[in-house]
Amino acid sequence: MSTSEPLDIDESVHAELIRLRESIDNIDAAVVHMLAERFKCTQQVGHLKARHHLPPADAAREARQIARLRELAESAKLDPAFAEKLLNFIIAEVIRHHETIAYKEQEQDQS
Repeated sequence: MSTSEPLDIDESVHAELIRLRESIDNIDAAVVHMLAERFKCTQQVGHLKARHHLPPADAAREARQIARLRELAESAKLDPAFAEKLLNFIIAEVIRHHETIAYKEQEQDQS
């Protein structure tokens, strides 16, 4: 991300910006790694569902997860609506993966 900061910015302010941005970068890296781990697990779920001919989506589970995440967000002082949007985005991607896995497993069964 590129920003144009004033050249005459106070050195202590600049140092604090750098410190905070380094923390943000570290948190972003952790989020990416956690999402990667989450998707590894959901891929395994997708294969298990496909092998047992279970549907890619589970609306009841999704509703429970959304309610749970909204509560976690509230206790963490994060906007619950934002947390829900984020989880809905992730769930949609997981379902897409599960559908792809099911399709591929079905093709293998037909071969």
